[in-house]
Amino acid sequence: MSDMITADLVDLDLSADTKEAAARALAERMVALGRVTDLEGFLADVAAREAQMPTGLDGGIGIPHCRSEHVTEPTLAFGRSAAGIDFGAADGPADLIFLIAAPAGADDAHLTILSSLARQLMNAEFTDALRSVDDASAAAALIRGDEPPTADGSTAADAAKAPAAAGSSSASGSESGSEPASGSGSGSEFGSEPASGSGSGSADSVTAPAAASAGAATGIDDAGTGADRPFRIVAVTSCPTGIAHTYMAAESLENAGREAGVEVVVETQGSAGFTRLDPAVIAAADGVIFAHDVPVREKDRFAGKPTVDTGVKAAINRAADLITEVRGKAERGEVTATDGSGATDGSGTSPVERAGGPGEGYGTKLRTWLMSGVSYMVPFVAAGGLLIALGFAIGGYEINEAPSVMDHFVWTQAASWGALLFQIGGVAFGFLVPVLAGYIAYGMADRPGLVPGFVGGAISLTISAGFLGGLAAGLIAGGVVLAIQKVRIPAALRGIMPVVVIPLISSAVVGFLMFVVIGKPIASAQKAMTDWLNGLTGANAILLGALLGLMMCFDLGGPVNKVAYIFATAGIAVANPSDSAMKIMAAVMAAGMVPPLAMALATTVRGKLFNRTERENGKAAWVLGASFISEGAIPFAAADPLRVIPASMVGGAVTGALSMSFGATLRAPHGGIFVVPLIGNPFLYLVAIAAGVCVTAALVIVLKGLRKPVTGADTAGPDGTPAPSAREEQPVAA
Repeated sequence: MSDMITADLVDLDLSADTKEAAARALAERMVALGRVTDLEGFLADVAAREAQMPTGLDGGIGIPHCRSEHVTEPTLAFGRSAAGIDFGAADGPADLIFLIAAPAGADDAHLTILSSLARQLMNAEFTDALRSVDDASAAAALIRGDEPPTADGSTAADAAKAPAAAGSSSASGSESGSEPASGSGSGSEFGSEPASGSGSGSADSVTAPAAASAGAATGIDDAGTGADRPFRIVAVTSCPTGIAHTYMAAESLENAGREAGVEVVVETQGSAGFTRLDPAVIAAADGVIFAHDVPVREKDRFAGKPTVDTGVKAAINRAADLITEVRGKAERGEVTATDGSGATDGSGTSPVERAGGPGEGYGTKLRTWLMSGVSYMVPFVAAGGLLIALGFAIGGYEINEAPSVMDHFVWTQAASWGALLFQIGGVAFGFLVPVLAGYIAYGMADRPGLVPGFVGGAISLTISAGFLGGLAAGLIAGGVVLAIQKVRIPAALRGIMPVVVIPLISSAVVGFLMFVVIGKPIASAQKAMTDWLNGLTGANAILLGALLGLMMCFDLGGPVNKVAYIFATAGIAVANPSDSAMKIMAAVMAAGMVPPLAMALATTVRGKLFNRTERENGKAAWVLGASFISEGAIPFAAADPLRVIPASMVGGAVTGALSMSFGATLRAPHGGIFVVPLIGNPFLYLVAIAAGVCVTAALVIVLKGLRKPVTGADTAGPDGTPAPSAREEQPVAA
C-alpha cells in the first residue's frame, strides 16, 4: 500500500464539519498529488455512492469511497476529526475518516489492498492506534501496515505495532493481511486456511475452498454432525461498490464467529469478482448468512439450509445477532426449500431481494415491500396505458364501446385497429392490482407469497376495492406466509410446503379476509376517494397539483415520487377514467419532466457553474426529461442536493399547479412529449412545463452563483474551464 497513501494524504486535524466538506478536504490532497484529475467530477461520484447507502460505521468510522473515471491510480486519504462528522452511523459522528478513490478499471491487486484496509478497520487495536498517533508519517505507515517511525520515541509507535503485524501475511489466520482470512479460526476442519499465497490471491476470493478441493486437506468430517463439532456457517457479503463494506462485513462475521465458538467461512462478492465456496464446504454448513445490498450471485447453491438474509451493514454492526438468529432457525428446522425446477424459494437470484434485517425499522421494511410491488407493476402501467391511449388516438373516444375484436375486426378499418389496441391495453391494465399485491407479498416472503398475493389482488378487483385493496391483500398475503413459515414442520413434510401447503392455506386465509372481513370497508374507502377526486375543482385542484409536483421532484424516482405516480395511474387504470383523474395524470407527468429539463437548461445557459461531467450529463438530460425520466437529474442532485432538490421541488409545484389550472388532461401514464397528441390542451400543458423548467433552472443558477470563490480561483484548466482547485466554492449559506 506504499504507493496508495503517504504523509501528504493524511490530515490529523481535519476541520470539516460535514461529510461533504470532509470529502472535499481529503480529495483536494489527492488533486494536489495528481491522483484525481477533476475534483468536482470525483466528488459527484463520491456523493452518488453516498446516496446509495451511508458510509458511516459504528465505532466512529466514516469510509466514503467510489470508483471514478477521474482517479488516475488507487489512492487512500485519511483524516482525523476532533469534533466528529456525521456519516450516518447509528452510534453517532465519525472521528476517523478514510476516503478511498479507485479508478474505474482498478486491477485486482489494488482492490485486494483496499479490502485489506476494510478488514483492518474492524480491529480495535488498529483504530485505537490511529486515534493516538500524532504524526502524519506515522499514521500513513500504520495504515500501510509498515512499522511507523519512532523519531520522538512516542508510544504511538508501540500502539501501531500490533495492527501493523496484523496487516502482514501469515499462516495463522490474520484478520487484515493481503489474503483475507476465510475461516473463523486457523486449522479448523470446516474452513481451514491454507498457507499464505495459496488460492487466487484476490481479496474477493475465499481461501477455504482451495484447501477443500484438495480432498482430505479440508478435514471435513461427514460423520461429525453431532455435538462434538462446532456449529458451521457459510456467508456471502456484497455491497454496491464492492470495495469496503463487503470485506468489513466478512471480517465482522468471522470475528463474531470466533467469539461464539462458531466456524464461519465467508465468500466476498466484491469488485474484483469472487471465488465460489467449495460445494463440500457449503454441504457441511449448518446455516447460511447473506449480508448484501446487491443481489447475491448464484444464490441457489445455498438452498435447503437455515438462512438469514439481511443488509451488509447489519453484518458489520450486528454480526453476533445474525449468528444467533441463524442458529435459532437451525434449531427450529426453518430452511429454504426447493421446487421441482431446482430453483429455490427465497434463495434464487431475483430482482426483488428480501427486505432488510431484523434490526431495521418497520417503516423501512414496509417501504421496501411496497416498492417491490410497484417496481413490477409500473411496466404493466406503461404498456397498458399507452396501448389504451393509442387506441383512443386511432379510433376516437367512442372506441371503448366497440365490440370485441374476436367478433368483429376489419383489417382495413382504423377503428378496428384502435379497438384492438384499446382491448389489449385493457387486458394489460387488468393485471395491475394482482401484480401489485403479488409482488408486495413476494417482497415480504419471496416466492411462496406470489400465489396468495395474486389471489388477493384478483379478489380486490372482484369486490371493487381497487388499489387500496391490492395494497392490503399483498401485505396480508406476505404476513400469512411468514407466519406459516415460522411453524416447525416435520422433515418429511418440508418438501411439499412451498408447492402445496403454503399456497393452499395462505390463499384460503387471504380470500376469507378479503371477501368477508375487510373487503367491503376498503371498497367503500376506494369509492370515497374516487368521488373526492372527481369533485375537485378550483383552488383545491390547483393545490393538489402543486402537492403532486412537489412529491414528483422530491426524490427523483424514489419512493415519494413513486407514491405520486401510482396515485395518478390508479385513476386512469380503468376503461373510462374521469376528467379529474386525467388532469392528475397530466400534472404528475409534467412535474416529473421538470428536474432533468431544468438541469439541461441550466448547464446550457451557465455552463461555467458546472464541471465538465455535469455539462455532459446535461446533454443527456434533455432527452431523459423529454421522455419523462426524472432520474436524469439524479447526478446533479447527488452532487449538490441542497441547491438542486429544493429548486426542483419549486419548479415541479409550479408546473403541477399550472397544469391543473389549465385543465390539461392525459390518458397515457408515460411517454413525455411523445404523447403530446394525446393530451388535452396541449399548448397550455407545454407552457406549464416550460414555466417550471425556467423557475428551477433560474433558482439553481442563482443558488450556485452565491457560492463564494476560493482565493486565486482565476486559473483555468486545459479545456478552458475553471481548474479543479478553483471550481468549487464555499457556499455563503448551506
